[in-house]
Amino acid sequence: MEVSTKQHYRPHMIHWIDHLNCEVLLPRNTRLAGGFPEPFYKAPSGDAPAEVQFTRNYQRSALHELAHWCIAGDSRRLHDDYGYWYEPDGRSSEQQKLFFKVEVKPQAIEKHFCEALSIPFDVSLDNLDNNVIDGLEAFRNNVERQYTHYTTTGLPERASVIYKCLQQWMLEQGRQEQSNKQGEDQWQCQKN
Repeated sequence: MEVSTKQHYRPHMIHWIDHLNCEVLLPRNTRLAGGFPEPFYKAPSGDAPAEVQFTRNYQRSALHELAHWCIAGDSRRLHDDYGYWYEPDGRSSEQQKLFFKVEVKPQAIEKHFCEALSIPFDVSLDNLDNNVIDGLEAFRNNVERQYTHYTTTGLPERASVIYKCLQQWMLEQGRQEQSNKQGEDQWQCQKN
């Protein structure tokens, strides 16, 4: 299914996604695309690159799905959704415990990506139908420990490349904003 997604993005998102696609993902035969009802990893097929699909126009969904792509090994990236199971919303307590176990590393990487773009981060439970979540604080602590571990020892290779790309994009945005502001100040000075 071909989805035209740019009209669904916030303007800010279009730019960092385009930058990331051009600089990092497309050279790795992958693209990031939004506007989908559910996240999904579509493995490469024929001439079509792999597609990391994220939910609607949610930046956090984009960053979370990128984190999964960073962790998946070469053979996993040849399979739709990396060949893993996915238990939809409404998980049992046991299923949620398994979710917590496998989500620590992706969410720690996602936190780094959020930091690079100055987007607030909190852990994702991905279980909206369950109001009482046993183990939530332990999960938050585990994600924070893994985040700290990555901070001191370094991110996995693909995550590091994406993190640096996002940081560079934000730096360029800051320079452009500063340049635009200086131009406005000069224009106002000349006008007076």
